[in-house]
Amino acid sequence: MTFKGFGIKYPEYEVITPQTKKSYTLRSMNVQEEERLKGSLVTPLKIAEHLNSCLYDALVTKPDGITDLDSFLKNVTLKDRDALLYGLYHITYEEIRNYQVKCTGCSNTYPVTVKASSTFNYNAYPDNDILTARQKIELPKTPGVFAYIKQPTLFDELHSIRSLGNMPGTTIDLITETLIIDRFEQVPEATNTPVMYTDRVDVIDAYMSLPARDKRIIYQTYEDTFGKYGIELKMKSYCPSCSKEDLYNIELVENFFRSLYSA
Repeated sequence: MTFKGFGIKYPEYEVITPQTKKSYTLRSMNVQEEERLKGSLVTPLKIAEHLNSCLYDALVTKPDGITDLDSFLKNVTLKDRDALLYGLYHITYEEIRNYQVKCTGCSNTYPVTVKASSTFNYNAYPDNDILTARQKIELPKTPGVFAYIKQPTLFDELHSIRSLGNMPGTTIDLITETLIIDRFEQVPEATNTPVMYTDRVDVIDAYMSLPARDKRIIYQTYEDTFGKYGIELKMKSYCPSCSKEDLYNIELVENFFRSLYSA
């Protein structure tokens, strides 16, 4: 007899994204999807692309305006993706298993297993439209230069990686690091006429030329304005050797792929 499916009703989980504040329902992954995702992760250039597709394919219900993968990428931020990935992880695996932690007291390393739901913390963006919000700051060590800070979307990330990922002298880390910079503005004293640098190559080149303190100001501004709004996975643990209590931040993406390959 030819197999025609079990008619399975997969478990589902609703996620309210913390930055765009939209409701999505995801179903658990099946074995075929696990294998396809594992087999597709051949280079760092492809990880974000395949992870986005995996999340989109797992969506059961989507908010108004999300009609295809492209509209999904343009309307979901990187912090939103963390929340969706948590939802997919929670409904697929339920537990965070054998997570390795190191005691801050005696330096003993030991594995911990907890329910994913017990680690979840949520901080929602307070305003309405984070996708168009920009924070302008003057760089203290580069007079006459302003940076416009934003919260990048999945589309921003994917477009930048695809267009710049193979450019000599540019790493994936550098590309993603600069996604929070929408543009630079320079106002020369001689003309007082603003010059905008919006091309991603120009943005990266300008960023690399900055004094180190300006970089710190950019990232502190991002964190205060956008970055602190999202999810965190925090886990308490007690060392079996010395009984010291520690609080750990769980790296969700790393643990997701570890669970994927151990499944």
